Amino acid sequence: MATVSLASLDGCRPRGNKLRQGVKGFGTVDDDFTLNEITVEALQQQMADGSETARSITERYLQRIEAIDQSGPVLNAVIEINPNALSIADELDRERAEGKLRGLLHGIPVMIKDNIDTADKMQTTAGSLALAGSITSQDSQVAKKLREAGVVILAKSNLSEWANFRSFESSSGWSSRGGQTRNPYVLNRNPCGSSAGSAVAVAANLCALAIGTETNGSIVCPSSVNGIVGIKPTVGLVGRSGIIPISATQDTAGPMSRTVRDAAILLGALTGRDEDDARTLESEGKSHRDYLPFLQSSGLKGARIGVGKVYMGFNKGVDRLMVEALGVMEKQGAELIEVDGDVASGGGGDSFTIMLYEFKDGLNRYLAARGKEVKVKSLSDVIAFNREHQKEVMPYFQQEILEIAESKGDLKSEQYIEALEKSLRGSREEGIDRVMDDLRLDAIVAPTGGPAWVTDLVYGDRKGGGGCSSPAARAGYPHITLPMGAVHGLPVGLSFFGRAWSEPVLLKVAYAYEQASGKREAPTYRERVGV
Repeated sequence: MATVSLASLDGCRPRGNKLRQGVKGFGTVDDDFTLNEITVEALQQQMADGSETARSITERYLQRIEAIDQSGPVLNAVIEINPNALSIADELDRERAEGKLRGLLHGIPVMIKDNIDTADKMQTTAGSLALAGSITSQDSQVAKKLREAGVVILAKSNLSEWANFRSFESSSGWSSRGGQTRNPYVLNRNPCGSSAGSAVAVAANLCALAIGTETNGSIVCPSSVNGIVGIKPTVGLVGRSGIIPISATQDTAGPMSRTVRDAAILLGALTGRDEDDARTLESEGKSHRDYLPFLQSSGLKGARIGVGKVYMGFNKGVDRLMVEALGVMEKQGAELIEVDGDVASGGGGDSFTIMLYEFKDGLNRYLAARGKEVKVKSLSDVIAFNREHQKEVMPYFQQEILEIAESKGDLKSEQYIEALEKSLRGSREEGIDRVMDDLRLDAIVAPTGGPAWVTDLVYGDRKGGGGCSSPAARAGYPHITLPMGAVHGLPVGLSFFGRAWSEPVLLKVAYAYEQASGKREAPTYRERVGV
């Protein structure tokens, strides 16, 4: 394994943050918005000095949603507004006035993906008309943690229907309930899935923070192409009860934000034991309630970073940004070590097999536990509903993945057990763990993926290659992405991933890179590339 030499790139410095104001796309977007690019701590300072309140901040975001999500460019990131948002904000303002502060998230508006249960008047549908009207009386663990932290659950975000586990020909960011979400940088480009609405909402300053979920790529890909920070935690760090499932092996919720610091704040609020999710028992002694102490501007100094060269070479613009990013890391004192080949030993087919079995098992359990508010009680009911309402539900693509999953047996099936063993071994002890142990690495770095592709409801997603989400996703290990720059005005992310429970290390190196590079830029709302 060769050490990467990038001494000749010491002079490369990325552009700093820059706000584009009054750019015309499908409509003029006001980028003089008062809360544009604001951080959690800046919002707290405004509430502390009385220049803003939780209510006034919430009102501003609701106005912003009306202005550019539901009209203007019509980003379509929001699937439903929380009708209780202002009353929640009022109550949090009363607590503040009484001297009761719950922490840095007190009064902060957060958007939550529409596959996460909230005990309020909002539905939880995974974007599917089959679950329209589904309102629960019990918070998911994520919603419970957010309320304890004092956030205002502002709205639910649109997503790829069934978290992009319905068809091989799907368009990311499209759901039968919510329609097609647009990329705010170039409006005819795709926002990636399945946490498309959460990513777009954060990127376009429709909220302070958002929650996404990932099975494989659904936090990091939309974060990358929408120019924000996304964290896919180690599976078990964040409780999953009350989240519509795909895979018990790979599913997790995670924070999405405009800065690493804000993502770290939100991550700390989400951790902890979930009595209805046994995987969280593994996090005891390994999780933290506060990740801010791990953020160090000197965090790259002396770090051994493995460079995943196999994840490069699919786009010259992305390669140029990656070389520049490596130069920044080396200048900050990191030692760059080339990693030969894919860090996951096979596992693609095995991982999909696992998802098929676990989706059927998990969704049947989730639906059976719901009350009379849901008209479908099993995966087979969902499939039948979709066939009966084909015109509304399947105008562009079908449901072949749902049908394949329905054909599978239970979790005692030999095919499932063998696939699970092979995938975990190949991604963990023969994959990430082996590579990192052999090379004594602190983290592995790679481009998160390529620029956003043109949305195409006829042919579906055409990603054009690239992407490093699979190794950490299959292993259930942590993965952080943050802005690396742009290709033709389309954002591209830089990924750091590594061993289980290594969020502190990944946050340290990601924060150091962010502070040295400053690559986050606000959206441009152009109609298409070149306009």
